[in-house]
Parts: sequence; structure tokens; C-alpha cells
Amino acid sequence: MRVGVILLWLLLPAVAVAWHLGPGVDGRARDRAAVAVRDAERLRADDPAAAVDAFDEALSRLPAADGARAMRVRLERAKARIDAAQLAEASRELDALVDELAATPDADPALVADAQDALATSDFFVTWLKRLEGLPRDEWEPHAESARQTWRLLAEEAERRGDATAAARHGANLEAVIRLTRLDPEQLQGLPIPPQCRGCKGGQCRNCKSKSKAKKGSRPPSDSRGAGGGAPVDESGS
Repeated sequence: MRVGVILLWLLLPAVAVAWHLGPGVDGRARDRAAVAVRDAERLRADDPAAAVDAFDEALSRLPAADGARAMRVRLERAKARIDAAQLAEASRELDALVDELAATPDADPALVADAQDALATSDFFVTWLKRLEGLPRDEWEPHAESARQTWRLLAEEAERRGDATAAARHGANLEAVIRLTRLDPEQLQGLPIPPQCRGCKGGQCRNCKSKSKAKKGSRPPSDSRGAGGGAPVDESGS
């Protein structure tokens, strides 16, 4: 008995080293990733560009095996990109993510719907910007149609689930993108880009306040940096 206890005691350091070099590595990486995600969420309302950097750090920390968690972080990073007016990057990332989720049999339905909603938001803003730039219909209509179809699908799915709040939100977004396609260019130039962003959900962040001071009829720059971010359409976030 005493010999067994001594042997066990002698083995403890080896076990600790094995844990430190094995599963413990992934655990520490997940902890650091979680800290980076918390930093990103804290930054997102007032400094979405910094939040994007923090989400980048979180992704670099996550172990390769944490694929589902990485998809969630990628989605939140893409939303922060929309808030930071990085529309081109957000659209590319969301396109890829939605395709990956569609090819994942056990993907979380809530994550799939959230990614689709974010992609529709991105398409909405791309449509707005392209129309402001005076580009021909064949340049902006595919984005508008993508947003329209996605929000219609999400509204119908929410109704089937009995989620009246989500159904109303997606329905309002659907109506907004339809109105956007019907506006004359002159009417569109007289409207401010919808200011509410995903981060604050209340129009109180620095981006929202700065946009609210813009003069009516002012035209944003002719690239994606002039866009607003987040869920702009229904005044309720997404």
C-alpha cells in the first residue's frame, strides 16, 4: 500500500506536465479567446473597427477543433465589420460563412438564421450605396433581391416557430428593402442612411450620434466606407 502511494506521488508531476502540454494547452487557448471576445463585445458599440481586431485575436486563439465556436466568432466579426462600414469584407465573409453552414448537417439553426440575417443586412447596405453611386440596376438589383428573399424566408420561418417578434422584425426589413428598390435616385439622395447599428441597438453609440448630425440630403462617399452598419432597417436591431 505504501509503495503504491509513493509511486502515485512520483507520477503526479508527469501527469501535470502531460496535461500542461496536452489538453491544458487548448483550455488556456479557449480562455484567451474568451477574453478577446469579451473585449470585442465591449468595444463594439463605440469602436467597431477595434472590435473587429479583437475578434481577429479571438479567432487566432481558438483551437482548430473548435469549429462551431469559430463560426460564431466569425459571424460576430462580420457584424462588427458592418458596424465599421467595412461592407466589402463583411459581405465576402458572410457569403462564405452562410455557404459553410449550409454544408454543415448539424449546424445550429439559430446560428444559420443569424448569419443569413447579417448577410441580408449587408446586401441591403450594398444596394443603398450602389444606388447612391448611380450604378445601373444590374449592379445593385442582385443584392436587393438576395436581401428580399432572405428576409422573406426568415419571416416565414419565424412565423412557423411562433416567434412573432422575429417575424415582425424580418417583415419590416423585407418591406424596407422593397421600398429601397422603388425609390427614385433623387428621393434616395434626400434620405440619411439608416443610422441604427447592431452594437448599441438604441442609436446611442458614437457612430449613430455622428450620423444623426449629418445634414439631410448629404451624400456619403462613393465606396463602402460611407455605409452605416448593422441592422439598419427596422429600428430594432437584428
